[in-house]
Order: sequence, then C-alpha cells, then structure tokens
Amino acid sequence: MMHSTIRMPARRLLSTALVSCLMLAAAPNVMAQSANASLRGQVAGAQAGSEVTATNVATGTVRRGTVRADGTYSLMGLDPGTYDVVANGQSQKVTVTVASTSTLNFSEAAAGGTSGGSAATNLDTVNVVAPTLLQEVRTSEVGKTVSLQQIQTTPQVSRNFLEFADAVPGLIFTRDAKGNTSLRGGATNSDGTNVYIDGVGQKSYVKGGGVAGQSGSAGNPFPQLAIGEYKVISGNYKAEYGQVSSAAVTAATKSGTNEFKGEAFYRYTDEDMRAKTPAERQGGKDKMVSAEKEYGFALGGPIIQDKAHFFVTYEAKRFDLPVTIAPDGAVTSAAALLPAAGAAGLGPASQPFQQDLIFGKVDFEPTDNDRIELTFQDRDETQSQFSGQTSPEAGREVVNTDRRYALRWNHSGERFYNEMMVTHEDSFNNPTPLTLANGITYTAPDGTEDRTIVKIGGASALDSQVKGQKGWSIEDNLTLDGIQWAGDHTIKMGVKYKAIDLYASDAAQINPTFTYSLGDPDFPDGIPYKAQFVKPVTGVDGVSGEVRSKSKQYGVFIQDDWQVNDHLQVNLGLRWDYEVTPSYLDFVTPQAVVDAIYSQDPRAPAGQTYADSLALGGLDISNYISNGHNRKAFKDAWQPRLGFSYDINADEQHVIHGGAGRSYDRDLFDNLQLETTKLALPQPTIYFRNPATGACINGQAACYDWNPNLLNGIENLQALVGSTSNAGLEVDLLNNKLKAPYSDQFSLGMSNQIGDWLTDATIARTLSYDGFAFTLGNRYPTGQFFDDPRLCGGTEPGLSQAWSCNVPGFGSLIIGQQGIKTRATQVLLSAQKPFTKESGWGTSIAYTWTTARHNRDINEKYAFDRGLIEDYPTIRSNGAPRHRLVVTGSYAGFWGITFGGKITLATPTAVNDWYPIPQASGYDLPTPQAAVPNANGKFLLGGKIFGYRSVDLQATKTFKMPGDTEMYARIDIINVFNFDNFSTYNYVKTNGKLQASYNETGDIIGTPRQVKAEVGFRF
Repeated sequence: MMHSTIRMPARRLLSTALVSCLMLAAAPNVMAQSANASLRGQVAGAQAGSEVTATNVATGTVRRGTVRADGTYSLMGLDPGTYDVVANGQSQKVTVTVASTSTLNFSEAAAGGTSGGSAATNLDTVNVVAPTLLQEVRTSEVGKTVSLQQIQTTPQVSRNFLEFADAVPGLIFTRDAKGNTSLRGGATNSDGTNVYIDGVGQKSYVKGGGVAGQSGSAGNPFPQLAIGEYKVISGNYKAEYGQVSSAAVTAATKSGTNEFKGEAFYRYTDEDMRAKTPAERQGGKDKMVSAEKEYGFALGGPIIQDKAHFFVTYEAKRFDLPVTIAPDGAVTSAAALLPAAGAAGLGPASQPFQQDLIFGKVDFEPTDNDRIELTFQDRDETQSQFSGQTSPEAGREVVNTDRRYALRWNHSGERFYNEMMVTHEDSFNNPTPLTLANGITYTAPDGTEDRTIVKIGGASALDSQVKGQKGWSIEDNLTLDGIQWAGDHTIKMGVKYKAIDLYASDAAQINPTFTYSLGDPDFPDGIPYKAQFVKPVTGVDGVSGEVRSKSKQYGVFIQDDWQVNDHLQVNLGLRWDYEVTPSYLDFVTPQAVVDAIYSQDPRAPAGQTYADSLALGGLDISNYISNGHNRKAFKDAWQPRLGFSYDINADEQHVIHGGAGRSYDRDLFDNLQLETTKLALPQPTIYFRNPATGACINGQAACYDWNPNLLNGIENLQALVGSTSNAGLEVDLLNNKLKAPYSDQFSLGMSNQIGDWLTDATIARTLSYDGFAFTLGNRYPTGQFFDDPRLCGGTEPGLSQAWSCNVPGFGSLIIGQQGIKTRATQVLLSAQKPFTKESGWGTSIAYTWTTARHNRDINEKYAFDRGLIEDYPTIRSNGAPRHRLVVTGSYAGFWGITFGGKITLATPTAVNDWYPIPQASGYDLPTPQAAVPNANGKFLLGGKIFGYRSVDLQATKTFKMPGDTEMYARIDIINVFNFDNFSTYNYVKTNGKLQASYNETGDIIGTPRQVKAEVGFRF
C-alpha cells in the first residue's frame, strides 16, 4: 500500500485538522453523535480516479467516491440501510448499520463485470442482507448494536425502545412497580446515561434520569415505530460522545422511501390478563382494576422520487397500573397501630398514566453530495404518582412535556464529510399535589430514626414544582478521510455551542404535613410530634422561589482512528467541555445569612462565632459563601480517550481490544437551584411537646405546645414561629469550587467470529468521582457532628447529629459538595448468532459479573449520617447484582409464526441502609452498611440463588393480504412462570450487622404474569 498521499508531522496533522474544522463551521458540536455509517475498502485492479457508487435501495439516493492511487476508497455519511455498491464493473448489495464503519473489498473484475470473490466485513452490523457482509469485531468500543429484527421479535413489557439494551452486557433496563422505566450502566444510577436520536443528545440538564423527561416516568422517550436500530456503548466511547459517564445510546430513525409504506398497531392488556400481585394475594383480595392500551401508526413515502421523502409516526399509551402501598420494611409490624384512615391507605391501588408521542421527518437531497433533514418530535404525558408508603390521595400528578426541532445539513466531498445541525428543545416536568389538604404521615421508631408507615391526606408542598430546560444549539462535525502518515488516519472533529435556559421552582405555600409516631414510648400517638410547612423568608435579599439560569455550553473534540497496519488500529481522542451557569456563578449569599454565620454562636463560649464552631469540626464555611465574583466555571474537563484493537491474523476473526478514557458529565440544575429557592420558600420543621412530660421527641431543642387549631390552615403554623422570624428556616449553601462528576474507564477484552457466532469477553473497570451530595453543616459548639444534644438545647442525654445546632436566627445549614465515589469491576461476556432467513433463528447471550463499592446509595443525594461526604465508609454498591444473565432468541417457526423469547436471571442486589454501632459513651452511632437479601427463587437447576427471574415469550403470526399489505396478530406473555421479583425490603439490625430480606407483600419489579395482545397491519 502506498503512503504518500498526505504527509505531515503528527503534531501539525492534528492542529491543521482542528483549524480546518473551525474554519468550516463557525459555530459547531460536541454532544451530537452521528448515526450515519461509512463504507470503505480496496478495489483491486481499478484505475485511480475511477468511480465507486452506493445507491440506497429504498430511497434511490446516491453517494459517490473515487478509487485512490493505492486502490482504496471510502464513502461516508450513509444512512443505515441496504445499498447497491458498484466499483470497477462489479456490483454488491450490502447493509450498513447505525454508527458503523463497514469494510467492502472488490477483487479483480471478472469477465462480464460480475461480482467476483470479494472479502467484505462490517463493523457492528447485525442485520445482514448479503452474505458477503459480516460483522467486524475490530473496534475498541465496548457495546453492541440492536437491530430492527431484534426490536420486532423480542418480548417487550413497555414498548420503550431502550428496553432492548437490557440484552447488552453491563446494562440494566428496569420497569418499577409504578411503571417507571430507566436504563443504567455499570453500578451507577441512570443520571450518567445519554441517548442520541439521529445525533441529537436528549440529555436532562435539570432533573435526573439521564434522558429529559424520564425521571419518574412510565413513558417512552421516543416512539418505537420511528426507530430503525440503535447502538449501545457501555465503555470506551470515542471523543465525540459528551455529557455521559455511564452508557451511551445512539439511535437512527426511519426515513421515508420511494414507496408509500405504513403500519399501525393496537396493544392491550388488563387485570383479567394478569396474575395477582403479591399484595393482592394477601388475604384473598380482588385484583385492582388495571389496563394498558398502546396504539399508533407510521407513514412514509416520496415527495420527489429519489430526492425528497417524508416520515411521520404517532404512538399513545393509556395505562392504569397496579401498585402497592406498604410500610417501610423496618417497621412493617407497626401497621397494626394505624388508625382506620391510615390503614385504609395501605394495600393495592391503581395508578393512571397517559402519553402521546409524535415524530416527523422530511429529507431532501438536492445533489449526490448533500442531504438536508428537518425533524420534529413531541412528547406529552400526564401521570399520577403514588406507591411505596404514599397512598393515592397523598400522591401527585406530573405533567411532562418535551418538544424538539432539528435542522441538519450533511455534505460529503472526496475525502471529507461534514454534518451541521441547528436544534431547539423545550422540555418541562411539572408535578402538583393530587389533593389540597393537610398531609398526614404516620411513622414508627427505628433506633434513632423514624420510618414511614403510610402517608395520607395532601402531598407535600415540595410536590408543587416547575422544572425544565429550553433553548437552542448549533453544531458541526467534520470527518477527514484518507490521511496517510505511518498508516491510514480518519480524523473526526467537532464543535458545539448551546444556549439553554434552565428553570426551577421548588415549592408552594400549600399542604402542611403533620407527622405522628406510633408505638413510641416517649410520645403519645394522638398528637403529631412535628409539622413541616412552607414559610416565606423575611428580611433576606437576593433569593427567589423561582430561578431561571441562562446557561451556555461549549465543547470541542478531535478523534483520530489510526489504522497502523493490517493488524493494529489505534483510537486517539480528546474532548473538552465547558459550561457557564449564571445562577450558580453569580449567586450572592444573602448578607443576613453571612451576618448570622459570623455572629456569636449562642451555645458556645463568648467570642466563638457560629463559623468558629464549624471550623472546629473541619468545615471552612468561607468555601461556601459567595460574593458573586469568587466562583468560576469549571474549565478542566479535558477528557482523553485512548483505545486499540489488534487483529491477530488480520482476518477480523480474533481481535484483542482495550482502552482507557475519562468522561465528564454535569451537575444537575435541580441541585444547583436549591441555594436560591430553598431560602426563599424554605420548609421549616417544628416539634411539639409531650403534654405529659413537656419534652420534645428525641430531645429536640426548639418545640411548641400542641394546639388542634394548627390543623386549620398553614397561616396558623406560620404565625406560630412568627411572621418576621426566620427561625427554623433552612439555609442551603454550595461549595464555591464545584467541579463536574466524571468517570475513568478501562477495559481489555477479545472479540471473535466463529462461524455464524460473534463472541466477546471483556473486563471493564470504572472509577467514578465527584458525585454531588448534600450534607448537614450544623456542628455542636465543640465542633463535633455527633455529640450530646443537650449542648444545643436538647433535654435528654445521648449521641446524635447536630440537628438542633442551627444557624443563629435561621434553621439547619445544608451544604452542597462533591465527593460521592464508585468503584466497579465487571466481566462482560456475550455471544450472538444473528438471525438470518437461511437459518431461521437467532440468539444473543449476555452475562455480567459485577463487584462494586461506593460511599453513598446510588439513589440518594442527601447524606446526613456523617458530617462530610468523605467521612462515609465505602460499602457494597446497590447499583448492580453480582451475577446477571440475559438470553434472547427468535425462531421462524411453523405456519409462518415467528417466536421470540427472553430469559433474565439475576442474583439479589445489595441494599444500603444504616446500622447503630455502640460507642464507648454508651450510645449508638448510625453507620451506613450494605446487606444482600436472601435469594428467593431458583431456576431449573440448583437452589434458591436468584433475586430476579423472568421468562418472557412472544408469538407473531403474519397474514398476507392482496398487494403488499399484511396483517399480524401478536401475543406477549411476560413473566410466564409468575415469579415474584420484590423491590422492597425488611431490615433486621442485630449482632453488629445489617440484615435484609424481601418484603413479600410489597411492590415488585416489572409485572406479575401478564398477557399482552397486539394486532396490526403494514402496507
């Protein structure tokens, strides 16, 4: 092979490429990941400059390239699909898939121009149309492609297209008892994921969940009918992937073709088509009314033959989901102490949900080198939310909307390909209480903590919120191909600018909550021991109950895929992200708060300020006080991405791959905004005296006499603490040097092609840092976080957190900082035999072994068991089970019926809670611990070793109709053997060790055995 086309030193090569990108696009991307494919290879015997063409069979669009002097060619910017590729008088039909690089070689032209013996392989291809196009294993990325055939034949509980990522090692897709779905990778929560639809990131900047709108939602992020296929990357993603620290999903949508094609479906199930939940089985209760209706259609076709096409789809959900209201597992027995109104709140219930999804696309190709696309997507859903210990009347209704536009222009040249895009998004999540009334919470003591039995009445004032993001972006990605210097280089680079307004309001002046403790020997059951309510702050400037931040996001990346020789490929990448969030950077700590912090600590010796008490405990409060100028945006988010693949025999049959890289995510605005909104509309908690003893529960310092009139309006509670008093009002402060959370990823593995089978074995190590947490800033005058509560006005001796050591004139000090860490090692094993018409079957096997530890529960951002997050012990993570196996399969069976199946098995996942460790003082220190519940099920062989089991089946019969029309009927049976997969726990704290078991009357993950019937037609 010749290597003289382009020569320059490596340093100059990279800098020239980057400058070229900046010149070509004045305002381009980092976060957009292309879903397009590339095709390249050798054309033996062809003259330099001869043409290579690829014609999309469905749309008629054409991409052209030329053979270089060394006999190579490349075609970039191909939409996933089937192409007729013609070179040197030969023609081959091949299929390329989402975000893939395919190799198609042409041998010497045979007489008559027929297709001679060619060698062709494809990176990440699952749906193989031509036998010459096989999946390549030469890639350093850890992941897998999910094909349309898998989407159509795998049993499915949710019609969320991300559900199929469950069959990728290292990924876990979950549908909880409320129907809410989530996708997470490794041993982290779903916040670290990002999904790219046709290259457009769907990241949530305000709330968790990873994808905008997915936080606590039973809905789908995107209509499944519009998805062609997608790629899941669990590690070693290249530099183009940004704002992700866990799993990256890049999906390609369907497009219209030269023929009018459409489909429609209707899917249904109800309580008569499912088994009882565990709660319904208790005492022989009747099933709660439940139903799931899903329906939709898709239509596409030509506007101008071979030039312009359209595609539109609509999908809807109408659900009534069965849930269970049950006490916290640590106080299950206390349910017997509930009054009638409280007891009525427990048991099975039905939760309504509805969603409408729309997606539309118009594409136009004015030339063979240009493609223009305009897309629109809209999501509109309403969901009532209650479960756990929250009864239906104490639930909330969530209105969730997401609307996005994207205009894309792709242009290809002889050795470059450019993608430019302008986008706009408008995404909001707005919960409100279902009931306007006093909230009543019944608890029972569990050591030094109170655990909830049930909540009735109105939802908390915190359930009245507005959270959202709205803005636009412009981005550009440039790919340079055919650069030769010590091998072949394909260099991709991109730049992005995004202006996004972030919105948050966190509470309203409604629904005070009164809490009762049942079975507490130190307090009567008949009156509440505390109340929480909203009270506007007085005399404090610079705070607001609503906050809007006009944030700016910037990013740049460069990626070099360097084919050193026929054996070795090296992937070198670097990206940088930068974000400016004015509401954080420009925030000024109110002077009234600053004065209070630096005033005399009323519980300390004369001359010792509250700041001095904090300093004695190692907390420098000056790091949390902002003057509007001492905060800087984090600018050190440099992220090197290195990878390699070594093809042992240079035939793509056995490839060793590995890599290391850093990836930064971002701080959620839901955390940053609390500094402003919490103080404006804080939720003080006041305590009431025991009428018999005059003491507060657990020795609380500040408490009041109970008066039944306090139940008659929030203004009575506000007046109790004084209309001009700020006593008890929480103060939230953030660290002045916040960074961004990130993960360092390492992997080493081997991929193989053995006949029709594709296998991979990889060891992956992920180290995550700087997760965000809120801790209690209060300290005793001694500087201690744990001490005798009498030092801060308590009435009883003991050892407890400094909850009563408030900021003078205010309430508790809550500080936001970074420091959550996770360590995870995984063994990822997979084997896949793609479905082909010739064999009539296909299967995939994914096994994940995980060991992980962290210093905080993955679902908790509040950490009040220790003074600082770095003081937390490292315990076993509740992010992933030790063993997890997912097997899927499809079979073209008798009578034209297509069968599909899925088996999911997992050992119990650890749970995190606390255990009281006795101290020399005679009092107990609450200490975080992990416990693994005893397995509750077996499967085929062996004893009870599993915590999750599910066998799902589907069968589809297609009926051919006149012309190209067909109808189909489909049956899905989810959880065929009706395994109970419990999601709540009972705790026992004994002998110095936390123990856990499944709460067998509580909620479950997924569903009981359920039959779903579906009919549809296609034309």
